[in-house]
Amino acid sequence: MASIFTRIINRDIPGYIVAEDDRFIAFLDVRPMVEGHTLCVPKREVDYYYDLTDEELTGLTLFSKKVARGLKQAVPCKRIANGVLGLEVPHAHLHLVPIQQEGDFRFGKTVSVSEERMAELQGRISKAIATPG
Repeated sequence: MASIFTRIINRDIPGYIVAEDDRFIAFLDVRPMVEGHTLCVPKREVDYYYDLTDEELTGLTLFSKKVARGLKQAVPCKRIANGVLGLEVPHAHLHLVPIQQEGDFRFGKTVSVSEERMAELQGRISKAIATPG
C-alpha cells in the first residue's frame, strides 16, 4: 500500500505543496511543530532515510537547502532546524522547522493551524522558493 506521502505525490490526496522537481517534493506538515514546518520527501518511496542512494541523499540535501532558504524568507525565524525521525510514516523524509529557540523543534509537539493559514503559508513559501535571492 502506498504511503500517505506517495498519495500526496500522486495527487490522490491534497497536500500543501511548496516545491517540487522531478525527484523530490516539499509540503507543509499538517501536524506542525510550528507554523511553516515543511517536509522534504523523495518521490521514490523508500522506508528508511539511510536506505536512499548516495545520489538521492545528495539530491535531497540540495533540494532541502533551496526549500529552507525560501522558508526562512517567508516565515520569520532565527534558523531553520532540520531532522529525521522516520517512525510515523514509512517513507523517508526530512523535517524543516522554522525556529526562534531550541524548544520550537520537538517531535510530539504540535500547534493548530487553520486551513486558511496553511494555504496562506503555502503561497508565501512557494513564492519565496521560486524567487531567486
